[in-house]
Amino acid sequence: MGKYQLDSKSQVAVAKFHEKQKPAKFDKKQQLEQLRAEYLKKKAKTNR
Repeated sequence: MGKYQLDSKSQVAVAKFHEKQKPAKFDKKQQLEQLRAEYLKKKAKTNR
């Protein structure tokens, strides 16, 4: 853990904190799927 040693209570708090931060990171597959859907919608509109 670097130079800081945490007791078990603090380790649990840190783990909880990181779990809450995870959703901020996007899922790459989901992101690609969303971009693809938007692209196809735009393409369909321009082809008309």
